[in-house]
Amino acid sequence: MPQVEIRPATPDRFDDAQRALGGGGDGRSCQCQWWTITNADFQRSSTEERHELLRAELQDGLPPALIAYVDGEAAGWVRVGPRTRQVRLQRTKQLVSATQEPWDDESVWAVSCFVVRREHRGSGLTDRLLRAAIDFARSRGARLVEGYPVDPATGRRKAANEPYRGVVSTFERAGFREVARPTPDRAVVALELSA
Repeated sequence: MPQVEIRPATPDRFDDAQRALGGGGDGRSCQCQWWTITNADFQRSSTEERHELLRAELQDGLPPALIAYVDGEAAGWVRVGPRTRQVRLQRTKQLVSATQEPWDDESVWAVSCFVVRREHRGSGLTDRLLRAAIDFARSRGARLVEGYPVDPATGRRKAANEPYRGVVSTFERAGFREVARPTPDRAVVALELSA
């Protein structure tokens, strides 16, 4: 059995973050900045600029994500943190009307992005990343965690990179409840941590 460890994305793990994000999909070019800046800023920025934004985020104190290691090698990534730090979430019309939580509530956290390297897909690593994200949020005082997964069984066929938000079934297995369905293939899910 492979040895799996999940650790916070801290400044000393920047190279590991790059390995995790570079294993397929849009992670290498996005640098997990999609939810952290406005659409206009994202469109204007280069991959190198997003690279530096991520480096600065890792040095900001609160780790913005967790990195999964399989047998010591960085293999996956999950963005988890206060929803207020992910500015694009509150600018996404589908989400604004769907959430039941005030947008300025620092105790509401969001799990908004997953990356799993190609060679580790199908191994259950996304489930492990989500469970670690829940534990991390709880340990940092989060009251509630939201997710914005896709439902691959509904709607049009999904592009290979679309599950970066996670899939509904992964969140359901971790105990999240669906609170809204802004479109047939997109859900808003929530997990209360205060209980």
